[in-house]
Amino acid sequence: MIYSYRIEQAIRAAGALHDGQRRKGRIPYPYITHPFAVACIIADYTDDEDTIIAGLLHDTIEDTGYTFAELEEDFGPSVSAIVRMVTIPAERGEGRDGWKEEHERYVAQLRSASDEALVVAAADKIHNMRSTIEEYHDDRVRFDHDFGGTHEERMTIYQSISNILNRRLHSDIVHEFNHVFDEYKKFIYES
Repeated sequence: MIYSYRIEQAIRAAGALHDGQRRKGRIPYPYITHPFAVACIIADYTDDEDTIIAGLLHDTIEDTGYTFAELEEDFGPSVSAIVRMVTIPAERGEGRDGWKEEHERYVAQLRSASDEALVVAAADKIHNMRSTIEEYHDDRVRFDHDFGGTHEERMTIYQSISNILNRRLHSDIVHEFNHVFDEYKKFIYES
């Protein structure tokens, strides 16, 4: 992983913006653990500073008061563009149907996303799936209670993301995504 002044600034920004937030899950870890993990996964596959920074800041627009204008001013148009491509569109629906609709819009966005954005999306999903398997390996009923969407809806979304990554992205991160996705399928269908 490269370390730079800009990455340090992104670490500080992510820490401040996500301050006090907790990660959804069985164990309410500080939220910042997720963007840090995503950035570490990204750094295993690229030294591109903007992509690593986007990984650190990928949830700031969805989950904080940070705006794309502020993001672009602080970290430049490239980081802002990457984050925009991996941000779930703001039109939030209600209940189970809302979860499905917003994630379908997210998948539609990924179809035309840059390679850098696909790397961030892959790392994000890798960490989400790993965290789910680790935290809920012995209690899938609680997992169903804690998260939106049905098993079929979640699998449809992840399969769509897998199809996009496998078709468009030529990076070893796709192999890691596929491996973790296979583990996630076992968790969903064999638990």
